[in-house]
Amino acid sequence: MAKLQAFLGVARGPFLLLPVTLVASGTAAACHAGTISIFRALLTLAGLVALHASVNAFNEVSDMKTGIDLRTQRTPFSGGSGTLPSGRMRTETAYAFALAMALIGLGIGIYMWMQAGMILLPILVMGALCVLAYADILSHTGVGEIAAGLGLGLLPVMGAAIVQDGRLPASAVAAGIPAFFMTFNLLLLNEFPDVAADLTGGRKNLVILFGRRRAALIYAAAGLLTPLSILVAVAVRVLPAISLAAMAPSLFLSGPLRWALRDVEKPVPIPAMGANVTWNLLTNAVLAISMAVAAKM
Repeated sequence: MAKLQAFLGVARGPFLLLPVTLVASGTAAACHAGTISIFRALLTLAGLVALHASVNAFNEVSDMKTGIDLRTQRTPFSGGSGTLPSGRMRTETAYAFALAMALIGLGIGIYMWMQAGMILLPILVMGALCVLAYADILSHTGVGEIAAGLGLGLLPVMGAAIVQDGRLPASAVAAGIPAFFMTFNLLLLNEFPDVAADLTGGRKNLVILFGRRRAALIYAAAGLLTPLSILVAVAVRVLPAISLAAMAPSLFLSGPLRWALRDVEKPVPIPAMGANVTWNLLTNAVLAISMAVAAKM
């Protein structure tokens, strides 16, 4: 049991709900366009969960080697799992686990590519770069948040739709855009508590590059663009009218936005960080449900 908890720790187990909502959204978009295979959806989910666990484990290894994990002040949503600093797992074991998960995800991705065709290849390549290069390269060059938004937002939603029948429905792109903004913000808000530790480890994220106030404004802008992108997609009839319900979870942004616009020099409240996660998961889930319902109407 202790070993299982250690593996779930470096994989950041509680965060692995995100791939479930992303695959559900992309699959529902394909269903709305007329095609669905439960087998392909489940296989896509297995691949994305493996890749998410991989990037999380690679990140834990990198943060241990650079010393970030030894200096950060952990919260339930930031600062790493603490698995490696506590000695519950060796760094070499965590790296082997990350590599194994990456290979599983890659194997599933190659199989899906063979089934869906060349249209899936750019998504696989970009996704692989986001997984393998995030910890040691992308997070140190100021594009980590964009990589997160792509690798665990837009690309999975599009990919989950493509694997159904080799086509990319416009509804999948429309559902992937708010997913991009939300995962971008999921990472961005969680970076505020770790600024001092990240600086010593050589990271360059938006909080470090632009300062707390400007980074908070970027967070607010991405947050507001999320429901706006859904509204626009419904207005141009790319998403069904019922998808307007996916704007409702943005009410959870009230706490994070209040902090970002008024109290940015203070620590991010834990409830605001929790609301940030809830907003993300619920919006993707409601988008998926709305497109699935519309497909049956």
